[in-house]
Amino acid sequence: MEINAIALAANVYTPDTVLGISEALKVSITGVCVVMFELALIACFILLMAKIFKLANKNKKEEVKKPVEAPKPAGTPLAEGNSAGKLDLIDVDEPTAAVIMAIVSDQSGIPLNRLNFKSIKKLEDK
Repeated sequence: MEINAIALAANVYTPDTVLGISEALKVSITGVCVVMFELALIACFILLMAKIFKLANKNKKEEVKKPVEAPKPAGTPLAEGNSAGKLDLIDVDEPTAAVIMAIVSDQSGIPLNRLNFKSIKKLEDK
């Protein structure tokens, strides 16, 4: 009796506790079937929830968003070819600086030749 108690306490299987091949196959097949059944239930639950959310969204009236209009220019443009100052580019190429200046002009609504950029500097990545 002592030997069996020690073997079971140490998780060592004795010939009495070992499953036969047919019993092991039954247990493993049952386990796989249970897992597949649970996965199928989860998939059905997800599909059901998706349909519920679609129906809920159809019932809500979605607000029609108006397109955002660009702000009106805040000043009068200077004559063609005139600018408001000089620009120093530090580690930035001219096309990149032009894009930055165009974005600032568009977002602020101020004509590009009315803006006075002193310098554009590339920030180092940390």
